[in-house]
Amino acid sequence: MMTEKIEDPAADIAWMRRLAEEGATAPMRGGSILMAGGLLYAAASLFHWALLTGAVPLSVESTWIGWMGATVAFWAVLALAIPRLKRGEGAQTHANRASGIAWSGMGWGIFALFISMAVLGLRMGEAATPALFVLIPSVILVFYGVGWAVSAAMFRSRTMWILSFASFAAAPALAALAETSTLYLAYAAALVGLMGLPGYLFMRAAKQA
Repeated sequence: MMTEKIEDPAADIAWMRRLAEEGATAPMRGGSILMAGGLLYAAASLFHWALLTGAVPLSVESTWIGWMGATVAFWAVLALAIPRLKRGEGAQTHANRASGIAWSGMGWGIFALFISMAVLGLRMGEAATPALFVLIPSVILVFYGVGWAVSAAMFRSRTMWILSFASFAAAPALAALAETSTLYLAYAAALVGLMGLPGYLFMRAAKQA
């Protein structure tokens, strides 16, 4: 026996109206996570830059320390922040749920990217690894651009649209700096400007709401 799905246009319109109203009034939650991610990975990028320029008396092969340290610290932030956000009333709005799913998917996408790069490095040899990894900052900023675009649509925020377009524009700009130490200095600045600072401002706005 087949069960027919009954369409309810009135309910669909009501849901869309509620989504639009929430996006216009409810603040974005999760700014603390964006701020932490932006600042932690900006610090790792600065550490990478310092190794490349000889500002730190360590081997260039030690760059993994900064990135691994930032990742472990960010996981700790997630473990603390996500349960708190789930208990918050604002996190239950449709806009916040959709935005949260988008950023979560982006995070898993970046994780899959790193795994893919590692696999390609093993398959293609050490000679190809540097060329693969210098592209990572640009690809990550493309992910950020998508995340900000989804949030902008959900919250009807012009500021988020600006952040989205700026992230997309920064991606090729970073690619132009490939194989230079300036890449990681510019990447750190992009992480602070496009993630760390906006995350702090949205976190403060959510607390004041």
